[in-house]
Amino acid sequence: MKYRITHITKYSYSDPAPVCHNQVHLAPRALPGQTCDEFRLLVTPTPSHRGNRADYFGNRIDYFAIDEPHVGLTVTAQSLLSVTSPPTAPMDDSTPWETVAHSLKRPMSPETLAAAQFVFPSHHIPYDKLLSDYALTSFSAGAPVVAACQDLTRRIHTDFRYDPKATNVNTPVHDVMLRRAGVCQDFAHLQIAMLRTLGLAARYVSGYLRTMPPPGKPRLIGADASHAWLSVFCGPQGWVDFDPTNNVIPSSDHITLAWGRDYADVCPIQGVFVGGGSHSMTISVDVNPLGET
Repeated sequence: MKYRITHITKYSYSDPAPVCHNQVHLAPRALPGQTCDEFRLLVTPTPSHRGNRADYFGNRIDYFAIDEPHVGLTVTAQSLLSVTSPPTAPMDDSTPWETVAHSLKRPMSPETLAAAQFVFPSHHIPYDKLLSDYALTSFSAGAPVVAACQDLTRRIHTDFRYDPKATNVNTPVHDVMLRRAGVCQDFAHLQIAMLRTLGLAARYVSGYLRTMPPPGKPRLIGADASHAWLSVFCGPQGWVDFDPTNNVIPSSDHITLAWGRDYADVCPIQGVFVGGGSHSMTISVDVNPLGET
């Protein structure tokens, strides 16, 4: 699929803000199945300084500073890209999950060494026995890792309710588990936490969903907004993505922006400003499919 994506973030201030400094994760990653043909970041008012760099995880970060009084800020990210579906991951023929977990305890290859950093707790994702107990229903002894992850994805989708009012960006995963409700960020954090408590490596993925589904398919939750899912290291099968919000293995409907340990590593836009009084923010996302490539 070929897509044109427009992501607009607008801030309005009640009083002039003399200074603001921001960084954004809004450029799609270059991946084997994803090619970004064009990316533009438009900022109003015009920044006094701007640039970009790669972060620790290889994501592109754009940063800018505005050093003059302003009562509003508009950040528009425009992308043109092509996405192809990844090869189907083998379910029942994948490596037993205990074998994968053991390989991450004493990494003996560049792949397992790179993956091992995603086993540890992070800012939004602590270890929690309550979560491991829930996960073990899917991870029976000798269960193939991909099939077990898919079963856990299905159970979270079934047992948890999508409710934007149930949580906020800082709600702990333990509370999400107790409330059995949340949004895509919560469900990604929840499943990552469950997998890490079992010794598996899982990373947080931010991106977008196709706005209009293919003919005959239901509209996915999270379209027209930023979306989140997770990727799990499955040994010889490499990294496999899972979307618990929609109970799918992401394919050409999912566009990847960035990945990290959790949301804190890949927040779409973050920064600081001085003054400004009270402020409000609005976000709009348009994922426009242009057709098959």
